[in-house]
Amino acid sequence: MINTFTALAVIPGILIIIYVYRKDKVEKEPAGLIVRLLALGAVSCIVAGFAESFASAFLPSFPAGTLEYALVNSFALAAFWEELLKYLALRIGSWRSPHFNYRFDGVVYGVSSAVGFAIVENVMYVYEYGYQTALVRAFTAVPLHAFCGVAMGVFYAMAKKESIQGRSSGFGYTLLALIVPMMIHGVYDTMAFMRTEASTIGLLTFIVIMYIVAIVTIRKLSKADYTAGFYVTADNIRLSR
Repeated sequence: MINTFTALAVIPGILIIIYVYRKDKVEKEPAGLIVRLLALGAVSCIVAGFAESFASAFLPSFPAGTLEYALVNSFALAAFWEELLKYLALRIGSWRSPHFNYRFDGVVYGVSSAVGFAIVENVMYVYEYGYQTALVRAFTAVPLHAFCGVAMGVFYAMAKKESIQGRSSGFGYTLLALIVPMMIHGVYDTMAFMRTEASTIGLLTFIVIMYIVAIVTIRKLSKADYTAGFYVTADNIRLSR
């Protein structure tokens, strides 16, 4: 049976998936595909733990609480490896899927991979630190991963569209699908690692902005998805020109 700790760790991510899934207005993605991406995202979290431990041995060491410590641990470790591995999970799980044919699909897939990662990470944190951590992370770290998934999914879908329509390989958008989430994640973690009054205020402000941008982006893309298909049809020809 699922105990209280596990439920507290898992529920926030599931609620996010449900919210994003319901916003997919044109063509719902198969449940099996979502589950596959969640599973691959979960595996990527475990791999990231090993990758970060290995990479940390090659990076300079700084005292905890310093800006240098925060930047190295945020960008060179957490943001780089976690977003890279979430992207690989996303790519492996969905790039060749015949269901990947609308821009918002990329958002659904990106969030699914990110939430799979976030759930496993959250379970580990909650079991180690308890209920209070579960409540805090439900409104901070878990939505952060989902927001990075939204950003990743937007550019990932653009790369797919470029590839399908033969305009380019989509390499530029693929880079953005990696770099933008890494920057978001790195900024968030840097402020979290600093643990000063100013950084705490900055972090809370960043979280509020993150929520607003994520919700506005999801709603906007959901509404416009009828004209954002990857194939030229009467419905999306205006956008495809």
